[in-house]
Amino acid sequence: MFRLILVGIIVSLYFILSIITLPLAWLIGLVMNKRAKQYFSYFLVSKTFFLVRLAAGTKVDIRGLENIPKGQPVLFAGNHRSYFDIILNYSILPPLMGFVSKIEIKKVPLLAQWMVNMNCLFLDRSSPKEGLKMIHDGVDKLNQGISIFIFPEGTRAKSDDAIAEFKGGSLKMAEKANVPIVPVAINNTSAIFEDQFPYIKKSHVIIEYCEPVYPDRLSREEKKFMAQHIHDTIVAKVSANKAEL
Repeated sequence: MFRLILVGIIVSLYFILSIITLPLAWLIGLVMNKRAKQYFSYFLVSKTFFLVRLAAGTKVDIRGLENIPKGQPVLFAGNHRSYFDIILNYSILPPLMGFVSKIEIKKVPLLAQWMVNMNCLFLDRSSPKEGLKMIHDGVDKLNQGISIFIFPEGTRAKSDDAIAEFKGGSLKMAEKANVPIVPVAINNTSAIFEDQFPYIKKSHVIIEYCEPVYPDRLSREEKKFMAQHIHDTIVAKVSANKAEL
């Protein structure tokens, strides 16, 4: 209960302070430029999520950062178990990077504004047309030098052993923008919150950034199975890392 209260205080303070920091972000964008506003927003959110990580008592074993290509945007593709997948990755990865989120989040006041500032994309799973638009917007972000993080399963898995097949459409943005895809294997994040909802539990998490896949180096035949290859890479890593928890 103590950890839940502490995390709640941190998140509540952040949103209360948004009365000041959101207009400040807007002013920075007006006086300087849009990119400065994005960096300012990323700094505030990533540091807040780092505090949430500490308050939750989460031990994060971070592996494979050397596999992330430097000096260019990438498409991160990971398995999805918990809201903490987003919190932890934002506390680890450098700017600029946006997540793909479900469209319903766009209706949440304040949260939606911060997500827009941080280059997040919103996916309407009920509309194929909107799905294509999201991919197009993702390509634009990648071409602007902004990395994107997606969960190709489309929803949260019920266990680390139940990683659903990946939807290949979302990976197309990497192919169209000619950027590498970094598979991300995430272990045990649901133990922090979802497994004993509504309480937060001190937990050990492993996040491993695997060797990148370069779509432009694949043959036409290999591209057909790219989503399956990335899925299998993550499944293998999650299975191997599970033994260490």
